[in-house]
Amino acid sequence: MIKLAPEGYPFILGFAVLTVVAALFAPWAAIVPFILTLFMVYFFRDPERHAPAGENIFVSPADGKIILIQNVREDKFLKGDAVEVSIFMSPLNVHVNRAPCAGTVESVVHTPGKFFSAFKHEASLQNENIAMLLDTKYGKVLVRQVAGFLARRAVCRVKPGDILKKGERYGVIKFSSRLDLYLPKETRIRVSLDDVVKAGESIIGEV
Repeated sequence: MIKLAPEGYPFILGFAVLTVVAALFAPWAAIVPFILTLFMVYFFRDPERHAPAGENIFVSPADGKIILIQNVREDKFLKGDAVEVSIFMSPLNVHVNRAPCAGTVESVVHTPGKFFSAFKHEASLQNENIAMLLDTKYGKVLVRQVAGFLARRAVCRVKPGDILKKGERYGVIKFSSRLDLYLPKETRIRVSLDDVVKAGESIIGEV
């Protein structure tokens, strides 16, 4: 049986009801809502993942394509230098987000903003987002769920004080968007631009 993210049930049930209602009036009218129901089931799928062994590695927090790798100074949360890795999620990707490493949630901050297309540089700086700061054995790690043109709703399921395991589910972004990951500056990055990664399984870097 397909495991689904609970955030998807309102969408799935809504289109399913619409399909039934449309079918009562005209079978052909139910085609579009039926297709949308199937798409919602596909979109909110939440497959099991197995994080690779190793205490010194960071795994991808999202499914998608690597669109940015750069050294930055992050002053809002980390207050220091870091390596930023950004992942773009298309509507066909799994949108459940996972912890890049084990750690304790130090803060969760929602910042309202704009809704530029998620692959644009402006999205990282100005779009609505939820930032989760992890206190880890490697130092502070920041994971930021960024809303996109379609994805205007991100969900972070954890709160300060929660303890996450590497690869553990912690949130979801509804529809296409991006996720920015800020790792300690000494991290050796193991991915390249345009690489396709899987949440909880693909190794992003190691220390």
